[in-house]
Amino acid sequence: MANNTYKSEVGAPRAKNVPRGVNEPMSKSAAKGPKKEKVKFLWPKINLSFLNFFLDRRFQLFWGFFFLLGSLYLCIAFVSYLFTGHADQSVVEALPTTDLKEAGIESENWLGLVGAWLSNYFIYEGFGIAAFFSVPIFFFLGYKIVFRSRNISLSYITTLCLFSLCWFSLMFGYMVLRTNTVEAFSFLSGAVGYETSLWLDSLIGWGTIPLLGFFLITFIIFFFNITSFSTGKKVAAEVVTATANTFAEQPATYEQMSKGVNQYANPAASLDEDELDTQEEEFEEEDELGSEDEMPEADSEELFEETVELELKPAPVAAQVPRAVVTPPIVTPPVNTLALDIEPAAIEPDIFAEETEIEEDLFEDEKEVVDLKINKIPEEEIGSLSENYDPTLDLARYHYPTLELLNDYAAARVQVSKEELEANKDRIVETLGNYSIGIASIKATIGPTVTLYEIVPDAGVRISKIKNLEDDIALSLAALGIRIIAPIPGKGTIGIEVPNKKKEMVSIKSILSTEKFLKSEMDLPIAFGKTITNEVFITDLAKMPHLLMAGATGQGKSVGLNAILTSLIYKKHPSQLKFVLVDPKKVELSLFNKIERHFLAKLPDSDEPIITDTKKVINTLNSLCMEMDMRYDLLKDAGCRNLKEYNLKFVERRLSPKKGHRFMPFIVLVIDELADLMMTAGKEVETPIARLAQLARAIGIHLVVATQRPSVNVITGIIKANFPCRISFKVTSKIDSRTILDTGGADQLIGQGDMLFSVGSDLIRLQCAFVDTPEVDRICDFIGNQQGYDDAYLLPEFVGDESGNEKTDFDPSTRDSMFEEAARIIVTHQQGSTSLLQRRLKLGYNRAGRLIDQLESAGIVGPFEGSKAREVLIPDEYSLEQLLNNINK
Repeated sequence: MANNTYKSEVGAPRAKNVPRGVNEPMSKSAAKGPKKEKVKFLWPKINLSFLNFFLDRRFQLFWGFFFLLGSLYLCIAFVSYLFTGHADQSVVEALPTTDLKEAGIESENWLGLVGAWLSNYFIYEGFGIAAFFSVPIFFFLGYKIVFRSRNISLSYITTLCLFSLCWFSLMFGYMVLRTNTVEAFSFLSGAVGYETSLWLDSLIGWGTIPLLGFFLITFIIFFFNITSFSTGKKVAAEVVTATANTFAEQPATYEQMSKGVNQYANPAASLDEDELDTQEEEFEEEDELGSEDEMPEADSEELFEETVELELKPAPVAAQVPRAVVTPPIVTPPVNTLALDIEPAAIEPDIFAEETEIEEDLFEDEKEVVDLKINKIPEEEIGSLSENYDPTLDLARYHYPTLELLNDYAAARVQVSKEELEANKDRIVETLGNYSIGIASIKATIGPTVTLYEIVPDAGVRISKIKNLEDDIALSLAALGIRIIAPIPGKGTIGIEVPNKKKEMVSIKSILSTEKFLKSEMDLPIAFGKTITNEVFITDLAKMPHLLMAGATGQGKSVGLNAILTSLIYKKHPSQLKFVLVDPKKVELSLFNKIERHFLAKLPDSDEPIITDTKKVINTLNSLCMEMDMRYDLLKDAGCRNLKEYNLKFVERRLSPKKGHRFMPFIVLVIDELADLMMTAGKEVETPIARLAQLARAIGIHLVVATQRPSVNVITGIIKANFPCRISFKVTSKIDSRTILDTGGADQLIGQGDMLFSVGSDLIRLQCAFVDTPEVDRICDFIGNQQGYDDAYLLPEFVGDESGNEKTDFDPSTRDSMFEEAARIIVTHQQGSTSLLQRRLKLGYNRAGRLIDQLESAGIVGPFEGSKAREVLIPDEYSLEQLLNNINK
């Protein structure tokens, strides 16, 4: 009997004549066998002090409580990560360069900085939410050490938890990968699960699902020792026979059978009271020695318990057979057959009949549920996986730059004193009074750089009379840059802007950290700075749609460009935005070289992402015009009016990539010095800029053009008409101010970021946010050190006239080794395209371009025709072979 065998193993008496001591720990195997001399020989007396330390019960209790409290600590830290992990991520990543005390203060995890680091390591960088399975391992390890529990098998728990840890991490990683929700649900899979799933998906694609199912089934088979999944009469007879024998050996009620209650689940339940006492005495004696030799027997006991449980539950075993079959046609016949075969079995008829009816009802319910699930999965769940396209998954691990990269100018805000306000008010009233101009009221609004005094003149006073006193008021106030707004739009007052004696620093960090910018839903938000009323000013470049900037040297124009680029980088993903940077001065925008593989766009044959050569600028502008035409063709095919509608259709998978459709990012062209380009290139630059300014708004190409000299020969009428939004820093004359703003006032600015923003009929005075060069450098380093695309965003190929002159000098003797093969491909397909040669011959762009040039020189293809493919001049392969033979001669 199994019961007797079990008693003999657990309750075996110990030999009383075996000496026991600290240096000679006893195990049950030693108690049963006569080999006592070997035990003494294996433990020499020289190791007494060393073993005493590790076998000391206090040392074991130390580690036991350490694991118990550690499991509790991990559990709380993991739960806190679900609520505070996103906020603590930047803190953890900045640990190598941040003081621990400061990082601990910034951490929001319930268990402080250590809890944030552990949860980030286990969940975000490890196995995701499946990391919770590591908690039971530490808990039961500590529990077994402290309480010396024999009913806990560490190998059983560890194996189950480790498999669950890996399997669920892979499963969640594949779900996140397929649903394109890595940014929102990256904590489900962690880095290990996501990267492994991405690797499996690249190898076997959808085969990852059956592979995970195979791993799960294999683990269940070996872990639970399942030896048969077959159905039919033989299995039914074996199950019924085992059930009858079990009933004969140990009676059990139906309630115990249906619930799976096993009287042998507790090892002490099969022992008599005397045997229990003996067993407890043995445990106490062995606890004093700190021996763990009972571990193998505990495993054997649990295997025995599992076997008994399988034999005592015939109905659940039968129920598991059809569940292992997935398709409904296979599920239904085994259920009916099994029910018919079980009924004639030689067991108690009343009990089994009742059980059979219940099981049949259960199977009917389960079959209906399974049928519903199978019908819904391909239509709804699998369909929803491919519902939306997420362009950010190309750089799924991209991290937006943090605010810690920016300087924090913690200086106290400079306030204008009450005495200064009163003094300025008295001087204004006195000056106007000298010219018989009465004032009904006056109030002041303090800004970061200027203070606005709003006055209400007496009735009958002409506004033009006050406007003409601008220089007199400036003289009385002894201030530079007095600007009079007569009247203020929307208010019945006249404004007098007076510079503050001490200016306030407006840092880019103070602007980007505001809720107005963080929660902005603009397409291309730009944080310029603060108004004279200390309000954060944010505008949308996509609605401008282009921006013209002007300002004398050293007045903040380059800082303004950096503020624009920084605002966009902090708000947009690399897949959503690209920059084309033109810098004739070669030094202002050179810092952005580091983000070439993330945010920059360039020509295919260009080595430098920042365009400094005038000839390359012309090619780039014409290439952007080609990109504009290509995008308009795609919008026409898609039936969309602008880029936003087109991308929305593509994200919702209503446009097929097989027809040439693709997700198109915004492109922002930034030209730092237009005057130099106009002097060297003239019409060659003006024409493409005018075309882009006129047409490119709808397809997401926006221009930011800056110049030092806003004269009429630089900002021509064609360019000016298509730039409704303009910014002017301090200029040298009123003529320049009228050229850029169509009104005066820019010559009265005080410099250092003080600017006027003109949109429509509104003229707003702003203090531009300050971005220092080291800040831009840190931002570019942070982005450049991350994983990027293979190359910058490539614009369409454009070949100017100068390249055509090079083709006429082509020497047939120096032609490429793949010249003839390329010629046959071009003639066969009747398409003179560089991209065709790249795909067919697996070449790089430069070599394919040289082949096209050689084919043109040989008379096989025609000249460059813009965005169209070159014309193939050879009609068939026979004519091509004749031409090649003549060339070879």
